[in-house]
Amino acid sequence: MKLVKFTLTPVIILSVLVSLEACHSKKKIQKAAPDTTAATPPPPPPAPAPVQTPPPPPPAPPAPNYNFTNIQFEFDSGILKTDSYPILDKAAVEMKKDTTASFMLNGYASIEGTPEHNQVLSQDRANAVKAYLVNTGIPASKLVAKGHGTDNPIGDNSTEQGKILNRRVEIKKQ
Repeated sequence: MKLVKFTLTPVIILSVLVSLEACHSKKKIQKAAPDTTAATPPPPPPAPAPVQTPPPPPPAPPAPNYNFTNIQFEFDSGILKTDSYPILDKAAVEMKKDTTASFMLNGYASIEGTPEHNQVLSQDRANAVKAYLVNTGIPASKLVAKGHGTDNPIGDNSTEQGKILNRRVEIKKQ
């Protein structure tokens, strides 16, 4: 029994080893993948990413329009005509755009009456415009009212239409 045991044991071990090697050698042979790099052209390079341009800055706000004309008054009075209210409202909006600006309110009168009366009347008209603008929120310290009497007529004082044009207040930025 010793003989069988010593003889058969190495034979069994050798046969197991050989069979294991045979298993490894029986693996299927994989076919090589065909070379596709030569048949197809290379992919095009990726398109460059679109460059995002920053949006243009918002346009600057328009400069205030200080050309306020046609502020008219009743005959021989410092009372504003109702047609002048929209003009003064627009003037107030424009004045509020520039808080650093100061304004001169120049009052004028037509030729009727004495020079002294027209001087007082033109000052009253400039003060009436100042009061209106202060009521809309313009600081009184930014407004200077000055009466000029019959100086600087813009209409012909020999016609009624010219006299109406001369009963006015002009607003100028200082």
